[in-house]
Amino acid sequence: MDSGGPPRYPDNDFHLHGMTRSMAIDGAARAPAADASSGLSLEGIHHAYEAAPVIRGVDLAVERGEILCLLGPSGCGKTTLLRIAAGLERQSAGRVLIDGEEVAGPHLFVEPEKRRIGLMFQDYALFPHVRAVDNVGFGLTNGRRAQRRDTALRLLGHLGLAHLADAYPHELSGGEQQRVALARALAPEPRAMLLDEPFSGLDERLRERVRDDTLRFLHEAGVPIVLVTHDADEALLMADRIALMQEGVLVQVGRPDELCRRPASPFVARFFGALPAFDGRVRGRAVETPIGRAPAACSEGCRVRVYVRPEAVALLDEGAADADGLPAARVLDSRPLGTTSHLKLAVEGHAAPLTLNVADDGAPRVDDVVRIRLDPRRTFVFPASQDL
Repeated sequence: MDSGGPPRYPDNDFHLHGMTRSMAIDGAARAPAADASSGLSLEGIHHAYEAAPVIRGVDLAVERGEILCLLGPSGCGKTTLLRIAAGLERQSAGRVLIDGEEVAGPHLFVEPEKRRIGLMFQDYALFPHVRAVDNVGFGLTNGRRAQRRDTALRLLGHLGLAHLADAYPHELSGGEQQRVALARALAPEPRAMLLDEPFSGLDERLRERVRDDTLRFLHEAGVPIVLVTHDADEALLMADRIALMQEGVLVQVGRPDELCRRPASPFVARFFGALPAFDGRVRGRAVETPIGRAPAACSEGCRVRVYVRPEAVALLDEGAADADGLPAARVLDSRPLGTTSHLKLAVEGHAAPLTLNVADDGAPRVDDVVRIRLDPRRTFVFPASQDL
């Protein structure tokens, strides 16, 4: 590409088809669930750098039209896994398949540019001296220049950016740059889309709006989508399924509500919010905590740790008719947050203050005494030996 102008397009015939046509012209609905031979599959993936394992035996399949969020703390291996799927890294062992076709395995490695995978990174990587429409058209390899420009314009229009087609990246806001990068990734009709922290560079208010627009557009694309993030709230908002990683291993894969309501380990429970924890022993298939009794499936006498979701705690006034016998707490601090108030409570038998948000209307004041009712359905009990 010349340093002083837009990309040069070959002059041969080009016809819109498949995904680009449905998005740009018809605004097609989300694709139905695929059969086993379609989508993106990672089978038995292992990877190491200088004998240090980074990915350890990952199996994962993403269907067409599905958004899967790879979630986990920094350094857990999620970006490495994404790069392996894209062909930017060659795995130490295992296979990568797209629509049932092996693109990486023990005896085969298809180069990334031949896999037809759309990539979008957190810095967007737009060409700074190239107009938006030509940035979008850069990945199109067939068609006359006018036809490629038309395709790019249709995609930009679908994302509400037709009026900025001739703008340069520095003339666009962060959200507009993000959408141009998304259009560029989708323009060549990829068989899968891979996104690495695509919203991390946006401020909080803009992030929410751009994320909503992107979510709608990605669902319409009808291809398997893997989105890497370390933000649990972002994954809950965007994902059809979440794959949570820890130290190179998938620790739980499922719908967002499954990971929140039925965490498989203390790590999973804590990843979706700071939860107060109480230690105890199982007696009669339950464990007593300073704020109430929680059911436990562990064996009798087992040392356990009980995690409590904030919404599991309800407050009653000291004099309420149904407050008798419930644990008491004293309000240490009460801070208004608009529609809610943030409370810190002192609970007998628990050294750390209990924090929770309650409706601002009628929130207790400092030094008030309240009673606590615990909803056992929103408590998670694990053997203490798991929480290392």
